Amino acid sequence: MVALALGGFGIGTTEFVAMGLLPDIAGDLSISEPTAGYVISAYALGVVVGAPLIAALTARVPRKVLLVALMVAFTIGNAATVFAPSYGALVASRFIAGLPHGAYFGVAGLAAASLAPAGKRAKSIALVMLGLSVANVIGVPTAAWAGQHFGWRAAFGIVTVIGVVTVAALWRFVPQLHGFRVTNPATELGALRRSQVWFTLAIGTVGFGGMFAVYTYVATTLTDVSGLSASVVPLVLMIYGVGMVVGNLLGGWIADRALIPGLYAVLAALIVVLGVFVVAAHNPIAAIVVLFAIAVTGTALVPGLQTRLMDVAADAQTLAASLNHAALNIANAGGAWLGGLVIAAGLGYTAPAAVGALLAVAGLVVLAIATRGSRREVGAEPAERPSVGAAR
Repeated sequence: MVALALGGFGIGTTEFVAMGLLPDIAGDLSISEPTAGYVISAYALGVVVGAPLIAALTARVPRKVLLVALMVAFTIGNAATVFAPSYGALVASRFIAGLPHGAYFGVAGLAAASLAPAGKRAKSIALVMLGLSVANVIGVPTAAWAGQHFGWRAAFGIVTVIGVVTVAALWRFVPQLHGFRVTNPATELGALRRSQVWFTLAIGTVGFGGMFAVYTYVATTLTDVSGLSASVVPLVLMIYGVGMVVGNLLGGWIADRALIPGLYAVLAALIVVLGVFVVAAHNPIAAIVVLFAIAVTGTALVPGLQTRLMDVAADAQTLAASLNHAALNIANAGGAWLGGLVIAAGLGYTAPAAVGALLAVAGLVVLAIATRGSRREVGAEPAERPSVGAAR
């Protein structure tokens, strides 16, 4: 589990550290900061493209071999970022680094579930995702500090080292996972014919977007609305990262006990805390407390969604689990875009939280539509796990 989570730690670090280094990247390459921002978009595009493509085309590849190969590709992409000679090469390297993201988390989540004791699948998936959350507490601040003091390329050099260590750890500690059923591209693509797969992806795309509508503009919100000093913002972001760790573990615990009721409860809580932030943002202490709550509730959604996708995807679990992370990256981009629209419209920096609450409401509506009239308890662990049954 630690080896699998280490991959998530590296992925989380490279995904978020670029946001804090855009001025450095822009200055070094003599481009504008908005232009530099396309390196973030390139990574997200890589995630969205790579998740379904890799999952479908590698259906017959042994799961351990695939995990190692995905992390090798991730490491190469980040090494290419370190040595990118031009802006075009940098954008291409970020796209390459993003390609393995969704597929890695999808396969790693399935591997964790296959190794889990009975009734603890979601907790095991949460442990893998924990690496992504811990990255926001440790990895991103450390890499950002290195990037600011030794040049932005140093940050991605650190990620490259993490990738190398992860490759070695996966090869040494992850078992062969022989219990996975061999599929083929046609079987994996069959997930796209299942309405419940699309419903679950839609829940993540709109519901999770609410968290990113706030997170994207949190630094300016804290300084201009809450009245905090800019020097305090990194500390608040670390607190936010701790909230993500708590939410990850809490979400796994809830999903193992009551998956569908748990998703309802988490989305309802997310709606409340996002709505409260519209008012709480005007007080520095209240803003920090509610931001922590947003991190907890938003992240708690992920293990439940991943587990539900495994339950409704039948034999196409690799593609479905990988698509979850493509959906979450779309949520990232969509939430940030909608938040930017209301700010540009002159509604202020608390408006993204209101937009986020509406997005979470939309996610709750999709969940209600998906589960209405269902006679079986989707959250109960299936008697037979089609593709992860005996990989111990």
